[in-house]
This record gives sequence, C-alpha cells and structure tokens, in this order.
Amino acid sequence: MAKRNKTILAWLFTLAFVLFCCGLVLFRGYWWHGLTQGSAGEASGPEAVIDNYGRDFVKYGKEFNVPPEYLAALCMLECSGRKPAGVRYEKVVYSRLKMVKLRLRKNYEHVKPADLNDAEDEALQNLASSWGPFQLMGYKCLLYNIKVSDIRGKDATYWGVKWISEAYGKYLLKKDFKSAFHIHNAGMPYPASGKPKTYDPDYVNEGLRWMKYFKPKFQ
Repeated sequence: MAKRNKTILAWLFTLAFVLFCCGLVLFRGYWWHGLTQGSAGEASGPEAVIDNYGRDFVKYGKEFNVPPEYLAALCMLECSGRKPAGVRYEKVVYSRLKMVKLRLRKNYEHVKPADLNDAEDEALQNLASSWGPFQLMGYKCLLYNIKVSDIRGKDATYWGVKWISEAYGKYLLKKDFKSAFHIHNAGMPYPASGKPKTYDPDYVNEGLRWMKYFKPKFQ
C-alpha cells in the first residue's frame, strides 16, 4: 500500500511539473510580447514594393528562378512594401519552441532541442517572430546556420527568396501560384476541396490579383 502511494505521489508530482512548465511557457510568451516588436517603414503600397525591393526581386528572382511578380505580390501581402518591413511575434510558435527547449516536445518542424541549448528567452522570441519583406520566421535561420539578424537585415531579401525556392519552388516552376501562396501562409498546398487554410481566407486570391498588377512592372 505504501509503495502504491509513493507511485501515485510521484506521478502527481511529474504531472504537476509538466503543467507548471506549460504554464510558464505560455506566461513568458505573453509577458515578453513587446520585446521584439520592430518599427516598420512609413511608406507602403505597390509603389513602395517596387521602390524598396524591385531591383532585388529581379536580381534574386533570376538567381533562384522565382518570378519577380510573385515576390512583389507576396511582399505586398506580407509587409505592404515597407522597409524596414517590421516584425510579427507569434505567441504559439514561441510556446512550441520553448517546449522543444525544455524537451517536452521532440521537435518543431526542423528545430530540435540541441538547436536551442543556448537560446535565452529573448532569442526564442526572435526565433518565434517573422522578419523581412516576406515575413520569414526567425527559426528558419537554423536551416542555413545563420543568425536571425541575417534574415532581418540587409540580406533579408536574399535569404527569403532562397528559402522560398527551396521550400516550394517546384510549385512556382509549375506555375501553381495558388499553392505557392497557400504554402507560404499555411504551410501546405492549396486544398483540393474545401476552404483555404490561410489566416485570411482571401490571402491567395489577393496574391493572384497582385501578381497581375506587378507583372507588367517587370517587363
């Protein structure tokens, strides 16, 4: 009987610890919300897209075989052409990364506990934020062994186009732009049936409309 009670107590202690860690993750995610919020440039709109990023879209679009009008449309959707583009912090992503760091989760996409050994809370916040003209998530920098500062600084467009090419370039080559926009926002191709999974249900249609607008600008 005493042995059984000890087992129950041990189980309850473990459960309480896990719940405490989960609560701490959520609390820190909300508490540190304001630390990584960056100021975006004032100028916005289609003209700002061309003025701020047009040359880079042509240059890197050619290098990675990505249509510049797609990049311009995506930039319009993600940051309205602002430079600097500003930053969006994702509480849910922070919580998942924190779980990985605490080894309460095996991985989050390609991120494993070993990748976060030295990551303090501010670093996790940056990894859980999106940056640059395409609002690339900070943790994507781990794919290329670079720092978050690389995907939010002067080389943000280069790393963004490189990631787009590698992540879903095959859809762009097939001119399946519906799936390309959908993957960028929702992480999966456009569904064969049912509603889109994007945060804004009109995200893909808006992207296609902006592609038509920008295409003549690059001819």
